[in-house]
Amino acid sequence: MAAHALPPGWPKGVHAPSAPAWEVSASNWLLDLCPPDYRSHEVLKRYPIVLARFTYHHVESARAGAREAYARARTELGDDVNPEVLDAALRALEAEGARLNRALREVAMVEDALRGRRWQTKL
Repeated sequence: MAAHALPPGWPKGVHAPSAPAWEVSASNWLLDLCPPDYRSHEVLKRYPIVLARFTYHHVESARAGAREAYARARTELGDDVNPEVLDAALRALEAEGARLNRALREVAMVEDALRGRRWQTKL
């Protein structure tokens, strides 16, 4: 990868893989996506590739939970809240789903870079 060439959608705050100590910025960013207790596990701080894989699974599970909540919201909450509240809740879940989809793509890019795969611009 060229010094400044990053794939579209590269996460903000993560340095380019060509930058010194880029893995530190990647690890910090990955830890921000995980439950706070992940910071207490030395193996996750020491091996960014392990952290990346665990982060991917964590975000993927959150996305699955958001999808399940969306699918069940009307039946589980329809009798308890008015339609405006339910619609607002569904819009919030849609936004959360979009955020989680973006996060999954970003985690995958960082994980690829940690594995030594470099993005090349296409002409």
